[in-house]
Amino acid sequence: MIRGRFAPSPTGPLHFGSLIAAVGSYLENRCHDGQWLIRMEDLDPPREQPGAADNILRTLDGFGFEWDGEVIYQSRRHQAYNEVLAKLTESGQLYPCTCSRKEIGEQGKSNAFGVVYPGTCRDPLKRDKNKDAALRLRTDNKKIVFSDAIQGEYSQQLETEIGDFLLKRRDGYFAYHLAVVVDDAEQGITHIVRGCDLLDSTPRQIYLQQLLNVPTPSYTHLPVAVNQAGQKLSKQTQAKAIDRKQASLLLWQVLDFLGQQPDIELKHETLPTIWNWAFTHWQLSKVPQVKTMIWSD
Repeated sequence: MIRGRFAPSPTGPLHFGSLIAAVGSYLENRCHDGQWLIRMEDLDPPREQPGAADNILRTLDGFGFEWDGEVIYQSRRHQAYNEVLAKLTESGQLYPCTCSRKEIGEQGKSNAFGVVYPGTCRDPLKRDKNKDAALRLRTDNKKIVFSDAIQGEYSQQLETEIGDFLLKRRDGYFAYHLAVVVDDAEQGITHIVRGCDLLDSTPRQIYLQQLLNVPTPSYTHLPVAVNQAGQKLSKQTQAKAIDRKQASLLLWQVLDFLGQQPDIELKHETLPTIWNWAFTHWQLSKVPQVKTMIWSD
């Protein structure tokens, strides 16, 4: 059984970029008779917006999405994450890190992915015992190679390109990479369709899957919508919330963005009619093999 998921963060209402990921994931799974789940990635309370999770679910419902099973909230799964951290600590893969962002910025080398953690706290003598510690995963010069259904072969040399990465932050919050891997494994997710902004994160997640001896899903990274300045549509770039009253038009626009070439007349049809067209005509091979595309409303 194919199982996919859409996993928004409740930091604000859904915008057009979010809708692209939801539609692509939904169609790719449903058109292969798969299940489609919703998971709320509410791991970072300071960034979350009150009522955003419920608003997201109402918006998805208003657009005609139908999901399987109950919605999973990561904020309720701390025990599962702590159990995995304990297992990795016991195996020697995880270690405490007291480095500040400033220290990492001064000591680490910068590249296209950011600043590479220099491995300072691998040495217990270099840790500041008076500071709260994060938890980092050793990468040990591991190279990860995988084939993305749209973007093709992708690889990273984790230690030199990324460095040992966080699984729990100094403020006590669990890191995205930990939660997403644990939850995908527990929910039996087989096919992940999401935005290309997460392509660079995938090797870290595959590495963690390998350490935990859980299956690696197939990955499909869709083009990300960016504004005229090349910025990803997001709350930070003032991306407008999608309007449920414009659901038919917006669904047509997403299908067009994803290269499906919907008929222009379809733009004025009802939402069920457009969904029916999408289920009949969806072809992943038509999605442009690019990481970003400009979109403006």
